[in-house]
Amino acid sequence: MLEILVGVGIGVVLGTISGIIPGVHANTLAGVLLGLQAVLLSVLGPLALAGAMFAALITHTFVDAIPSTFLGVPDADTSLVVLPAHALCVEGKGEEAVRIAALGGACAMILAVPLSVLCFLLLPALQPYFDWWIGILLIAAVGYMIVTCEAPGWALAVFVTSGLVGCFALHYSFLGWHAIGGESAILMPLLSGLFGISILMTSSRGKVPEQHFSGITLEDRKVVKCSVLGTAAGIAVGWLPGLSTASANGVLASLIGYEKDRRGYILATNAANTANAFIGLAALFALSRMRNGVMAALAELPPQSMSAMMVVGVLAAVLAYLITIALSRYARLLNGLDSSLLNRGVIGFIVLLCILLTGPFGLFILILATATGLVPHYINLPAVYCMGSIMIPVIFYSFGIVF
Repeated sequence: MLEILVGVGIGVVLGTISGIIPGVHANTLAGVLLGLQAVLLSVLGPLALAGAMFAALITHTFVDAIPSTFLGVPDADTSLVVLPAHALCVEGKGEEAVRIAALGGACAMILAVPLSVLCFLLLPALQPYFDWWIGILLIAAVGYMIVTCEAPGWALAVFVTSGLVGCFALHYSFLGWHAIGGESAILMPLLSGLFGISILMTSSRGKVPEQHFSGITLEDRKVVKCSVLGTAAGIAVGWLPGLSTASANGVLASLIGYEKDRRGYILATNAANTANAFIGLAALFALSRMRNGVMAALAELPPQSMSAMMVVGVLAAVLAYLITIALSRYARLLNGLDSSLLNRGVIGFIVLLCILLTGPFGLFILILATATGLVPHYINLPAVYCMGSIMIPVIFYSFGIVF
């Protein structure tokens, strides 16, 4: 139990740091910890080290709502959530957006832990059927999103263009620096350009609106509905190969309009984010498949019991929820800040971090993705169709075309 508590403590601290700093993911921290495993295993023990990695991942899924809301900076898990969350921040309701995101993660934890155990016990035998249907299901979801759009021609064009950018970035990801975070680090400039810098460049100018919190305006029925939908989406993409939470966000956008029901969408997507982390652990133990960088790092450590790791995840989720709520109360410190200066500072930080993590090729992808991400703004099209950058490579992967 002592090793579990030590791992949770270290992981929560690391996950809070990675969650607050734009562009840094728990996968990056897991890579650093894995590189130091020779020392850390002798000091902490295998369970504490593994627990620290998993606790950092769970904590990150909660705390990353803060930069997504107040700075408009996404990572691979919060790309679409930036849009409604940042919009609420502009209305002075940023703290509410963060609290809704934390609530979604907490609800997902309650639902995802028992569901992950059920998936671990029941689904491995059905895995060949799931693998075959992934591409078809995604094509159906994308087709529905495009057909129901007010401008289906533009939607298809943006979806395909962003998909080509995503395929190019992933195919040539070896050209970037990836000493920390693996080749998946190229997702940082890709998604930051599509959903981060492009938003900051076109966002309103002037002072940051006064932030105030008067409660969460979501009905209990809506909380239950969006929590279930988000958890189900997170479980699905976490178990099926080649998918990610970003894919879940794109599918959820067709079920919960992020422009019409911003609060419900924020709750659902953050529930999917947290559920994805728990089901990824179950997939690692049941199928030996690694759904993200943290799981890949855990696979390199001495094996642990799934029950112990689930305990780590639950404890980390509880602490992360409390930390996120506490940090959201400091939203009022942003009152009156020059938003133009803040946006330029965030853009500069993203560019610098992109160069440090992915090098010149990553900077090229950032520029290319930013140009693509600006298109929906100028033609008045929802940015959700830029999710082709993730969904098209996943569709190709499901049909055996690997980048």
